[in-house]
Amino acid sequence: MTIFLAVYITLLGLILGSFYNVVALRVPAGESLKSPPSHCTSCGTRLKARDLLPVLSWLTAGGTCRYCGTRVSSLYPLGELATGLLFLWSYLQFGLNGSGITAMVLSSLAVIVTVSDLKFMLIPDKVLLFFLPVLLLLTLLFPEGPLWLHLLGAAIGGGVILPFALFGGMGMGDVKLFALLGWVIGFPNVLLAFFTACLLGTVVGGTLQLLGVVGRRQPIPFGPWLAVGGLLAYGYGSQIIGGYLSLIR
Repeated sequence: MTIFLAVYITLLGLILGSFYNVVALRVPAGESLKSPPSHCTSCGTRLKARDLLPVLSWLTAGGTCRYCGTRVSSLYPLGELATGLLFLWSYLQFGLNGSGITAMVLSSLAVIVTVSDLKFMLIPDKVLLFFLPVLLLLTLLFPEGPLWLHLLGAAIGGGVILPFALFGGMGMGDVKLFALLGWVIGFPNVLLAFFTACLLGTVVGGTLQLLGVVGRRQPIPFGPWLAVGGLLAYGYGSQIIGGYLSLIR
């Protein structure tokens, strides 16, 4: 039964990941989610069922459009695959309970934000406003601790990013995203998420600059690292913080 559920949840994540790509790529561009139907952005050909299989369609077509041969961004299969794996992780880590559902919702937000920020350097308010009531309710129903710790997490999450947004380097979307993540993961997990995001952003960004992939002054999206930090803190925050405190005592 566990294996069946794991496979089902992974497939569900793959399918939803395909839709999340649409959200992440259309909402920032001000396009409708309903029309036009899925199509090649180069030749305009409407995609058929065989072109919409998560990950598999991209692989079998060699990463190109079947109709015009234009290269299709790897963001599409990566977004689908990431959603499937994160859904599987949510189930294996927490089970089908309140924490597991919250983890899946957080994973959904993380994928959309990551794809959007990588493509447009933008975290759309519409996406955050959609997830806001859902995550507010889930946290109230299935809190990870006292409510005041979640409130403190939200305050610190937004507050720690705000100076960077006001004086350059980050956008207000990062502030709103981390305030929302802070509400879900609470205090002190929000601090772990922030330090993790900074570490990952510095290491990956520095490596890309050294390799010449990005310029020294070229801005690098920070939303994906905030999302990764939030997921890591939600899943393993107490263990990591507890392990660290035991080392310094």
